[in-house]
Amino acid sequence: MLLDVEEIKEYLPQRYPFLLVDRIVEMDLGKSIVGYKNVTINEPFFVGHFPGQPIMPGVLIIEALAQVAGVLGFKSQEKKPKDGYLYYFVGADEVRLRRPVVPGDQLMLKATIITNRRGVYRFSAKASVGDELVGTMNILCAERKIDVD
Repeated sequence: MLLDVEEIKEYLPQRYPFLLVDRIVEMDLGKSIVGYKNVTINEPFFVGHFPGQPIMPGVLIIEALAQVAGVLGFKSQEKKPKDGYLYYFVGADEVRLRRPVVPGDQLMLKATIITNRRGVYRFSAKASVGDELVGTMNILCAERKIDVD
């Protein structure tokens, strides 16, 4: 394990119930990252998505991938939100979701930097459960300086 959830919280501003990364298990700064989310029946979105047939919403799979990509961006630049920086999710293309994610799954999240131009990152990202591919996409995140109190 490289980063546990408490360390991840140093690099991501999201908090429960929107922090969707439990651990970072691999990282090659400036290149790639692997993390995971343990999906449990206690997730608040399962109450309504869908009763009797719980499925993790696809947009949250995209968000989870954007969050691991954000950790990679922050760690690669040696910046943190407390220093006045955020990585905004600004887009996804070539999104393809192939398999539902259900309670009990461990969602593996992988992101690789394709480009970084003036603080705008493009990542190739994929999610899987075991050997089964859940989804693939390209994600765009933009680094922004913010005011910190």
